[in-house]
Amino acid sequence: MSFTSGILDEMGIRLSKPFIALEQASISEVTASLGVFELADEHGVVIFIGYAGGRSLFGLRGMLTEYAATSAASQFRYEVNSAYLTRYQELLMAHIADHGRLPLENTEADGVSLGRLS
Repeated sequence: MSFTSGILDEMGIRLSKPFIALEQASISEVTASLGVFELADEHGVVIFIGYAGGRSLFGLRGMLTEYAATSAASQFRYEVNSAYLTRYQELLMAHIADHGRLPLENTEADGVSLGRLS
């Protein structure tokens, strides 16, 4: 773990909840709230970071249902957060700090300008 990773963990930047199986039964328990989520493969490697915003139909539940149908992910974790865009940017920047790139299924940062965590 790098020095930066240690600081980011102490600050609570990363999502630390355990992953949940990306299946309809699990998704149906998620509230229709604003927030952020991470999708991961069967090994727990994050392959997509996304958010449910004010224009997301059925909030987190709707976004997870949509991505479950199209993503190669098998697991997810989420955080209800009304400051979802800021939190989304934080998660992307933390991922870049750890891996030097965006997650595989994030082709771009949805037009948001990302800073750099140091």
